[in-house]
Amino acid sequence: MSNASNTLETPELASTRGQGSRQRLGELLQAAGKLNERDLQNALQAQQELGGYIGQVLIRLGVVAEADVMQALAKQLEIPLLSAEDFPDTFLDVPGLYLHFLEAQCVCPIALRDTVLQVAMAAPQDGYVCKALQLATGLKIEPLLALEGDIRKALVQLEEEPESDADAEWDSGSGDFVEHLKDLASEAPVIRLVSNIIARAIELQASDIHLEPFESGLQVRYRMDGVIHAGEMLSSRLSAAVGSRVKLLAHLDIAERRLPQDGRIKTRAKGRELDLRVSTTPTVHGESIVMRVLDRASVRLSLESMGFSADTLKQFNHLLTKPHGIVLVTGPTGSGKTTTLYAALSKIDAIANKIITVEDPVEYQLEGVNQIQVHPQINLTFANALRSILRQDPDIIMIGEMRDTETAQIAVQSALTGHLVLSTLHTNTAAGAVTRMRDMGVESYLITSSINGVLAQRLVRTLCKQCKQPDDLPSSTWTSTGLERFANPGQTIYRAVGCEHCRGTGYKGRTAIHELLILDERLRQAILNGEDANALHARSTQHGMISLYEDGLRKVVAGLTTLDEVLRVTQDQGDA
Repeated sequence: MSNASNTLETPELASTRGQGSRQRLGELLQAAGKLNERDLQNALQAQQELGGYIGQVLIRLGVVAEADVMQALAKQLEIPLLSAEDFPDTFLDVPGLYLHFLEAQCVCPIALRDTVLQVAMAAPQDGYVCKALQLATGLKIEPLLALEGDIRKALVQLEEEPESDADAEWDSGSGDFVEHLKDLASEAPVIRLVSNIIARAIELQASDIHLEPFESGLQVRYRMDGVIHAGEMLSSRLSAAVGSRVKLLAHLDIAERRLPQDGRIKTRAKGRELDLRVSTTPTVHGESIVMRVLDRASVRLSLESMGFSADTLKQFNHLLTKPHGIVLVTGPTGSGKTTTLYAALSKIDAIANKIITVEDPVEYQLEGVNQIQVHPQINLTFANALRSILRQDPDIIMIGEMRDTETAQIAVQSALTGHLVLSTLHTNTAAGAVTRMRDMGVESYLITSSINGVLAQRLVRTLCKQCKQPDDLPSSTWTSTGLERFANPGQTIYRAVGCEHCRGTGYKGRTAIHELLILDERLRQAILNGEDANALHARSTQHGMISLYEDGLRKVVAGLTTLDEVLRVTQDQGDA
């Protein structure tokens, strides 16, 4: 790298160097397929109102990812783009430079070579900052480009100031400190930090963002494909400010730090409309926050694209055509039950049918469907909402979850009086839904009269297509696991390896495995006889039901996932 070509000697900086021949940033982003003309024109109009550089406006509007803007800017200015690993391990103490100035201008010194100081900057085209650095240090300034989040993270980690006494103030609950939190949450660096965390979740296709305060700092973690992964570790001094920023966005009470709270954020990141379900809970080191990412653009409201095997899908679609009865979807939290119900509703003609849902919360808004959000604080519970919607003359009712006896009994009565009811239950197997209903006080004869079928499901990670490799299993494993039942002679199955495309996990994306229990006369008689879930499950598999594990084996043979992954997600089967 030539010092002469990158040294900044005037306030105009590189903004004047090669101006006539340099391609515009917007053009570079368009050429790379990262930006369309409409978004560019909107950003240019916003720039006239907000000021700042066009790249910063694009990032602020959520139209283009910061990393993409920085790569284009590096190409435009012909200067290197640093990664997080390129920052020094120890703070470079340069006489004349003060930490508060570096933080305010988002600048981090990288290396000092003779009379040339290399600095990482988020906006190296700002000639006035470079001139100020030059005057303060008496050195020539060589700008290097870096993501703002990487610069601020480096400054926080390299800082050696003593911990602030915010924790002591935290317990005071004073009005002054609440105002201080609001001020912290409204500062540009904190706003950008929270925005970057959300944008990072979109990049990683994460389903949840975890902000966990510990003594060592604020740990950011992301759940991807059902497995949680560690992200950045922020300074503990930022815990209060970041938490307050999230709570302000979610319209929560930032003064209340002793009780759990729930809220919702509607935002836009990287050109996508996002809903974030926010949950806070107090811990010994501050408030732990979890944000469930509900990406409207990525939700698949199609049963055909959700991993159903052809035979299971045909039977499930038949259940949806029945005029009355209950169809249940079961599984643990995060197994995609609600998404399956949404996909089922989207398949039903909302014009020809009156569809009403009762949910907590309403995750996605469906066209033509009347959706009710429960509010226990004002006594709008599942049961109370159900009573009222029965007077709304519905054809189809969706209940987000059967949580109590009252809700279950009203659902049964609704099914018996000519309504099709869709709902979810937290049970491990399809047969377990029957005993769970029985435990909630529903009589066996009402269960057999109202329930048409129960679908149990899990989500398994799918193999990365870039790096999966054939797996040579011993013949004994083929026999003991039951794989040989679903495979042809010489069938190839695959194992997870890991590459840069899947971030070393060997998996990318998820699909569902299912078991569908249809209540026929044999099964209804067994329920009336009081058989438990295990007996009902065994009876159903004897008469042709494909279990979750067996459907998983079919996905293994099809080359979609691995045997280890199927074993991981199905080992919880069994309901007493």
